[in-house]
Amino acid sequence: MSTGHLTIDLSAIAANWQALDAKTSVETAAVVKADGYGLGAGRVAKALANAGARKFFVAVAEEGSAVRTALGPGPEISVFSGHMDGDTEALRDLALTPMLNSAQQVKRHFDTLPDHPFGVQLDTGMNRLGMEWDDWAETAEPIMRAKPTLVMSHLACADEPDHPMNPYQLDVFHQMTDGISTPRSLAATGGVLLGTKYHFDLTRPGIGLYGGAPFANAQPVARIDLPVIQIRNLAEGEVVGYGNSWQTERPARIATVAAGYADGLIRQMSGKATLWHDGQPCPLVGRVSMDLITVDVTDCDDDPAFLTIIGPHQSIDDLSRAAGTIGYEILTSLGRRYSRRYTTR
Repeated sequence: MSTGHLTIDLSAIAANWQALDAKTSVETAAVVKADGYGLGAGRVAKALANAGARKFFVAVAEEGSAVRTALGPGPEISVFSGHMDGDTEALRDLALTPMLNSAQQVKRHFDTLPDHPFGVQLDTGMNRLGMEWDDWAETAEPIMRAKPTLVMSHLACADEPDHPMNPYQLDVFHQMTDGISTPRSLAATGGVLLGTKYHFDLTRPGIGLYGGAPFANAQPVARIDLPVIQIRNLAEGEVVGYGNSWQTERPARIATVAAGYADGLIRQMSGKATLWHDGQPCPLVGRVSMDLITVDVTDCDDDPAFLTIIGPHQSIDDLSRAAGTIGYEILTSLGRRYSRRYTTR
């Protein structure tokens, strides 16, 4: 096999959802945006539905198609970006529920789909998506008369439990919503872990489903094995890769591996990441290029046919720390060239 191989454990995704659901006494949705965090939204959503999830979130209306196709009619699929210009047909035909983010979106939705379900997103201090306090004060009464399915906001610093922004946003959300009868939602994965006062009526875990921080007890979901194309012997002092960025300090065996930044191995990994062979760490040396990386396998007992970059010895968060990024970027950067295998237990 000449491409990398990505193994996705659907049972682990389901188990992670169930574990996060067990931490609350409210309903637990599932975030499957960005093609299920790079792992295949349709397959992921179906596994989560089989585990008990009945509500799902995507980022934009276009992402709703694969999820609706996998789930069929019934489960609620909500769209974080709301009702954008040009979304009307997709929202109607796919039975998607937009989370309206502004007075302009409210007007668009009421004008074009007056009887179609919708929710509302409020800005409680993140200054990204959602209706600000003044807009909400002016429009809350007619919005609530139309009976939204959900009123939600999003925490900016939930992955830092002691950050003062968390109680600040919680207080603002209470001030903006206390007294309404509509279900409320504030917590994604980090918010679930902050405790019950952040849970309200619905939680929306995302990264925790896929084995990432801040859910420390998450089961690993993804494994990536990369084929070795060639192994060469280098003398001390020889150089490797673009820019001569790495030079051997001893006689070395260097494996050229079929993966690069076109496969989501971002260039920031250059000279920092580690791959594994039978428990032996093998440092990535030289620059990550589009299709290839070079790895020092001098200390391996044999010539590996493949090397593992995400697996039992290295999680997505271990790899992301080495690359100076976050697990979200690692997963969602995975390219289309991997052969994929979905497993269940």
